[in-house]
Amino acid sequence: MPLCAPTLQNRVMRTLLNIIWLIFGGLWLALGYFLAGVICCVLIVTIPWGIASFRIGAYALWPFGRMVVDGPRGNQSLSLLGNIIWLVFAGVWIAIGHLASAIAMAVTIIGIPLAIANIKLIPVSLMPLGKQIVPTGSSSIGTYQHR
Repeated sequence: MPLCAPTLQNRVMRTLLNIIWLIFGGLWLALGYFLAGVICCVLIVTIPWGIASFRIGAYALWPFGRMVVDGPRGNQSLSLLGNIIWLVFAGVWIAIGHLASAIAMAVTIIGIPLAIANIKLIPVSLMPLGKQIVPTGSSSIGTYQHR
């Protein structure tokens, strides 16, 4: 068995954390991403932001057991420009939602891992273009991080 293969106990814990996450904030955060994605797709020119928003919304819905990594290198200047536009119009507001949710979740001991997950989502909520979501322990993680 590979060293990074999830055990049954790890899978059960991830599922339990994902269910708690979904009930106590993940659904609302994902809906924020999905709303931003719909608005971006309606405006046609902003479809790339819409697609990124849907991808991150799905991650925000069920984050444990997956992680964000840098995607394949493409046109970095366009990604940077796109991320700046996203930051101004949607990223700041979604990041504030993650921060507020993290503060609320950190009040209880059980909520501390959820608060940490919220904090980890803030960078990708601010700059989503050029990122990919992969399963934790995936063999493709090294491929994307070191390009």
